[in-house]
Amino acid sequence: MVEKSLRDAGEPGFLDGQFLIAMPGLQDGNFVRSVIYICAHSPAGAMGFIINRAQPVSFVDLLLHLDLMEGRDIAGLPETIRRFPVLMGGPVETGRGFVLHSDDYESESSIPVNEDISLTATLDIVRAITEGRGPKRATMLLGYAGWGPGQLEAELSNNGWLNCTATEALIFDTALDTKYDRALALLGVTPEALSTDVGHA
Repeated sequence: MVEKSLRDAGEPGFLDGQFLIAMPGLQDGNFVRSVIYICAHSPAGAMGFIINRAQPVSFVDLLLHLDLMEGRDIAGLPETIRRFPVLMGGPVETGRGFVLHSDDYESESSIPVNEDISLTATLDIVRAITEGRGPKRATMLLGYAGWGPGQLEAELSNNGWLNCTATEALIFDTALDTKYDRALALLGVTPEALSTDVGHA
């Protein structure tokens, strides 16, 4: 369970607070050209969220599905709320919603991920966002990415991923199409150079 993983993580692993950036050779369809924000990493495994994959379900769709709002009330919502980002967080528990957000919003169910970012997975934060009481920066994600003990470390050893320190700006940026390239740029790498290096490995 995500919340238990975060609360029981103990000493942070070396990937806590890092971006995982998929290498060109990574063939898993769930993760091609993905950028993943790792929220918890320990000997028990790792979990995080893909931050650059659009979700066909909109925030308005979710409000209607969860009976948090009726169709006739949608038109009265500000455009920023109707267009609130909903991403595909990963292939595990895709029916569950999670909100990564700045730490200016806090509820009893909010779990700190680092000093500036928290995770909340209850309807309270969805209501708060809808009513204009939500955090300044937030992204909703459906599902998450998870690895068992030693699994992610093995994938790193097999050159499946690059990693670098995550930035809050990139996590909450809504320009999804360029996130992969911009994450690589944090390492001073271009996709073209990476593909060339892999081809000559």
